[in-house]
Amino acid sequence: MTKIALVTGAASGLGYELALLLIKDDYDLVLVDIDESKLKEVKKLFNKEFKNEVNLLVKDLSKPGAAQDIYDEVKHLGTIDVLVNNAGFGLFGTFANTDWKRESDMLHLHVLTTTHLTKLILPEMISRKSGKILNISSLAAFQPGPLMSMYYASKSYILSFSEAIANELKGTGVTVTALCPGPTKTLFQETVSSDCSENKISFNMACATDVALYGYNAMKKGKTVAIPGAFNKLLSTIPRFISRNMATRIVRNIQEKNRAE
Repeated sequence: MTKIALVTGAASGLGYELALLLIKDDYDLVLVDIDESKLKEVKKLFNKEFKNEVNLLVKDLSKPGAAQDIYDEVKHLGTIDVLVNNAGFGLFGTFANTDWKRESDMLHLHVLTTTHLTKLILPEMISRKSGKILNISSLAAFQPGPLMSMYYASKSYILSFSEAIANELKGTGVTVTALCPGPTKTLFQETVSSDCSENKISFNMACATDVALYGYNAMKKGKTVAIPGAFNKLLSTIPRFISRNMATRIVRNIQEKNRAE
């Protein structure tokens, strides 16, 4: 039977790498992104090597109703076997001075669209007793993040949401995995700010191909939380052993230090 995977933010970075892994595993694809030209490039590239069907949806996932639009446009294809909620972006600066429209779009994308798309697709997975969901969170999810407050908070939501429904789904045949990478070389850096610490750190900058493979294998195993890299795993545990106030100060100091360099 035909297997179908839906990937948001699929035109580049982790989304592209995950889509490539899925099509190699013989999935037909539904690729969603705001960048039509890059989506078409991905489809052309995949069509040269694979016979699987590649469907494209050009959508701004930060807009109200985006999840419902996607669901309405793909339900005729059949049931979705794998859902990858990957699309996202960040915003650097103090909350009092950042642009609300941009922040609102980010919250709508990370929180509402991710949640709604999961809500729409999940019941069919449960009824079929089979399905996998991969939500892209971040190492940022484990502590507050001054100077990127809304990004850290929204990624924390994705992690908490994923862990909770993963627990609810035990025994249903459906699994949910939250992938929490540290700094990863993708177009994310270009959309945040040249001052963002992720643009300054090189020693712990991961390759998108490696991060995607780690997350993909974790999803296939049904792992709930996947943190690629031993150093990142260590960093994720530090907030357990220090006060939240200290963890917040450390993140602020890192951001301030890298902005000054």
